[in-house]
Order: sequence, then C-alpha cells, then structure tokens
Amino acid sequence: MDKTFIQDTLGSLLKFLSFPFDSIAVTEEEGGITRVDVVSNSASRIIGWHGETLNGLQHLVKSIVRTKEKLEKSPFIVIDVDGYRRMQEDKVRTIAEQKADFVRRTGSRIALAPMSPYFRRIVHLHIANTPSLSDLTTESVGEGDYRQIVLKLKHEKGRVPSSSTEPSEELSPVMAKDDGLENLDI
Repeated sequence: MDKTFIQDTLGSLLKFLSFPFDSIAVTEEEGGITRVDVVSNSASRIIGWHGETLNGLQHLVKSIVRTKEKLEKSPFIVIDVDGYRRMQEDKVRTIAEQKADFVRRTGSRIALAPMSPYFRRIVHLHIANTPSLSDLTTESVGEGDYRQIVLKLKHEKGRVPSSSTEPSEELSPVMAKDDGLENLDI
C-alpha cells in the first residue's frame, strides 16, 4: 500500500475540514494492518463524539485507497489520533484478561459486551497469541450490532465433547455487566 498516498489523502481531508495537525505517520503492523498516527493539538475535534468523526475519516481514507488501488475489499487501515485508538485497544485487552480470570475461577463461559469487528479481532488475537492465556479460547456469537465474544476454557471442566460437530452454544455464557466496553468507538 502506498504510504505517501495515505498520508497525503488524510492530510488533505484534515486541511479541508480545518482540523489542525502537526504530523501524520503511516506504518505497517503485523496482521496486515496499516496504522496511521496523527499528532494534533486539537485531537478531540478530530476524534469527535465517541470517535464518530475519526470513524468517518477512517472510512473515507479506506474508500479512497480502495478505489485508487482497485482493491476488491477495503484495506485494513486504522487511523489513530494522539494514541486514542491504542488506549481503547489496551482497554479491550485488559478487560479480556480480567474476564479470563473469572473464567478460570468459575469454569463458566463469559460473554463480553457487543463490540465492533475490529475490537473482536483484537480480543481473538490477544487470547490466541498470549502464552499466559493459552488455556482459553474465544468465539464470536450473535448478529450485527449485537455480535460479541464468548471467552471460555479450551477444555471445559467436567465436559467431554460428544463430537467435533457439537453445537458450541450448549452452555449459556454468563453475561458481563458494566465491563467497560460500552463506549468503544471503531
């Protein structure tokens, strides 16, 4: 992906919208993620209410890049302003680890609050790639805006699967209340 094009496109959009910024840096991260970090003394204006402005900018940049590069699907671009997204990503990982402790203590499954595909992906990857969480697994359940992560032990206590095609919804998960995931913005 052309980093300069992404940088110039976002810079043009920010200038057009009269959003001041100091710099834009584009980096490639593992997993095919292109991260765009914006430094601005007006971060809250660029972020908007619950990230709505930032989401809109991100959508526009992804659409422009997709059209320019004639891609079949939108590229995985994450725009961050003054570490706002990284802070949310860290929050999601921390809450997943707290819920992992509950799952281990009780042996119960737990369903996290519904969240966007991006944050579900963060949780799935964090659980799968963190050695201290290797006894756990995740799955997404639900539809649309109500899709959520269920966190469970890989080998649930006292339960032997009868077949590999056994439905995963046999046990109802405990619903997490007030887990801090209500205001995620991507």
